[in-house]
Amino acid sequence: MSDLLRLATAGSVDDGKSTLVGRLLYDTKSVLADTLDAVHRASADRGLTTPDLSLLVDGLRSEREQGITIDVAYRYFATPNRSFVLADTPGHVQYTRNTVTGASTAQLGVLLVDARKGVVEQTRRHAAVLALLGVPRLVLAVNKIDLVDYDEVTFVRIAKEFTAHATALGYPEGAVLEIPVSALVGDNVVERSDKTPWYSGPTLLEHLETVPVEPDPHDAPFRFPVQYVIRPRTAEYPDYRGYAGQVAAGTVRVGDEVEVLPGGLRSTVEKIDTFDGPLEEAAAGQSVTLLLADDLDIGRGDLVVAGGRPRVTDEFEATVCWLAEKPLTPGDRVLVKHGTRTVQAVVGSLHARFDEQALSSVDSPGSLRLNEIGRVAVRTAQALPLDEYGEVRRGGAFLVIDPADGSTLAAGLVGAPLPVEDART
Repeated sequence: MSDLLRLATAGSVDDGKSTLVGRLLYDTKSVLADTLDAVHRASADRGLTTPDLSLLVDGLRSEREQGITIDVAYRYFATPNRSFVLADTPGHVQYTRNTVTGASTAQLGVLLVDARKGVVEQTRRHAAVLALLGVPRLVLAVNKIDLVDYDEVTFVRIAKEFTAHATALGYPEGAVLEIPVSALVGDNVVERSDKTPWYSGPTLLEHLETVPVEPDPHDAPFRFPVQYVIRPRTAEYPDYRGYAGQVAAGTVRVGDEVEVLPGGLRSTVEKIDTFDGPLEEAAAGQSVTLLLADDLDIGRGDLVVAGGRPRVTDEFEATVCWLAEKPLTPGDRVLVKHGTRTVQAVVGSLHARFDEQALSSVDSPGSLRLNEIGRVAVRTAQALPLDEYGEVRRGGAFLVIDPADGSTLAAGLVGAPLPVEDART
């Protein structure tokens, strides 16, 4: 079992996500003493007899949702059994695009619903995004179960509706767990509640501690986007030429034969340098400097690969999550950022748009608008080495950028089917 779980939380506004995250931090003793004292004082000032745990996270959220900065907040906590990186995404509909960021590296998604409201439009939208990005497991936290008097019938109805939706999105049996919780009073979050005797499953934390985790893709084909070239040209290192970056996928070892794309140059790894000294091997997520046996013309944007060659092409199809206010239309000129390379591109035809509410697709839409998911054709000015997203996540992901102002327009997944297409196969 891995000792690290990456998870993302999502939910509609006022479903209690802040309180749930605060409860996890509080009950796992992951809050600094001075922060906790401040929460107790603020809660007392409001006339509360117990600490308002949402205050542990709402300070940052109130700033970013008032327009100062809208981004994903990352929380770090641990138990004796596992460490956690939690991507806490905003709940407002207009910030659904931030769910893409939070879920891009998640191994599990926690979706919240209010027990009084059940599965709503935003729940279905978030589930579709998580399915599209390949997040392998989901938890539906049916929150505020205390406000429906811990009613089993209400919980079962919501659980069945969500399970049906997740199944239609392609999630297999056993990949989704529904848990009745009250983040406010702590029912089934960390401690088991005696008010839900009809629920026999794990608490949320028990599940997070024990759920099987997909291992990091160290056995995937090696992918290393070159960030920059290091040439100190000093008396101590007169011939040093290193290629710095972060291993995006797979593992590389000294002595491995590699290919540099898109040019197709070949060489052998002679040394792997880090700030702390040389390594014999490096794996996904590590930042290193590669030294090769041959003096090759390599620069920023090149991709060093081994163990399977990606497709080098200037035409491809992809599924995109449109993140901008202005719509996407056929013929739009954009920039595509893949790894460390950015190239000019033109959007061709829009093949389909996914309706995450009806779980259907609309053929040949005229445009894609904010938060919509669609399948598009792209033609780039220069060839890119592209993996299928389902095979190598980092190698098959790209960004669409506005050439006018540099803003991000979309997140794209090479070859990834729309969720409804995946469910039909």
